Amino acid sequence: MMMNDLPPGAIRETITRTVEWVDTDASGHHHNSFIMRSVEAAEARLFKRLGVLEEYFGIAPRVHHEVDFRSKLYFGQEATTLLEIESVGRSSMTFRFEVMGEDFERGAATVPRRLAASGRYVTVHVPKDTEESAPWPEAFLERLRAAAVDG
Repeated sequence: MMMNDLPPGAIRETITRTVEWVDTDASGHHHNSFIMRSVEAAEARLFKRLGVLEEYFGIAPRVHHEVDFRSKLYFGQEATTLLEIESVGRSSMTFRFEVMGEDFERGAATVPRRLAASGRYVTVHVPKDTEESAPWPEAFLERLRAAAVDG
């Protein structure tokens, strides 16, 4: 299997987090940084599960990022993040994500489960002590291939 031909959802991770007081701002709902912290937590869990956390973090800076904010998340509400590796190039990796606000009782009203944000981002392999991108190490790619097959 070529890494740029990953089946949709072949390598994915989910994580559920509660919106804490520190995650809200003066508008009364989540601050936009909650979304990326949730996505990064899912990313860390994914690479830890694959056994390549140490190899990945510190060598894969983000080079592109896009987010569409759809609805509010409130203090105390749970939010579930789904992260998928969309494609793996020679030295880049593209992710897609969705953050869903779970059903939530807010006063007398119920906020239904709904999409809070979605987006994509790209990381690039930049080996330690270098300034240029380089191909992903073969051992790293083998772990991704195995995860895609094991599904």
